[in-house]
Amino acid sequence: MVPFTTVTGVAAPLIRDDINTDEITPIQIARTLEPDYAELLFMRTRQRPDGSPDPDFVFNRPQFLRPAILVTGRNFGCGSSRESAVWAMLAVGIRCIIAKSMADIYRENCLQNGLLPVVLGAEDADGFIARVVAMDGAAPFTVDLVTQRISGPGGPDLGFEIAAADRTRLLEGLDDIGLTLKHMAEIVNWERCAAEAQPWLQNAQDGRQPKRENAE
Repeated sequence: MVPFTTVTGVAAPLIRDDINTDEITPIQIARTLEPDYAELLFMRTRQRPDGSPDPDFVFNRPQFLRPAILVTGRNFGCGSSRESAVWAMLAVGIRCIIAKSMADIYRENCLQNGLLPVVLGAEDADGFIARVVAMDGAAPFTVDLVTQRISGPGGPDLGFEIAAADRTRLLEGLDDIGLTLKHMAEIVNWERCAAEAQPWLQNAQDGRQPKRENAE
């Protein structure tokens, strides 16, 4: 997992509530085991009914083709727990999502993939959304996980909260496996002590019966 410390870039405003993972990545459209996740991102929403690109959709506008930050509303990422809805964000360069609230499973998937999920209180969120909309991609914003600050044009810096454990895993680039491996010395020591205390368990069979040869 790529560590996250800070990101600076264009902030794309998609100011709607209850955007679900099926809208983010309509996976049933993908016909391969390794789809183009950048192309998959909001595939249906980006199109008009006739299949042509909708020029008014935020990700079809030239200044938002490769945003670094997504700014959105309440309950972002609700619906099914598909991890592709995070992979698609990363595929277009988004490393941070700033929302009024976020679905729990989607937030966890962000943390597992090095994408910073930031939730702002209502007053801060409304003010920041107004700044992003007014800027319209003309100047960058910065989200700094080290200082836990959001800075950019049009207003003062904003602080944000994140659990210490979540902050650490992002700063160090650790998913669940990586966090577990940080305790490798303790794991090895426990295994050694268990082997010494209960040696009869070390060669225990798993209980499965051997396969019988087919009778002639």
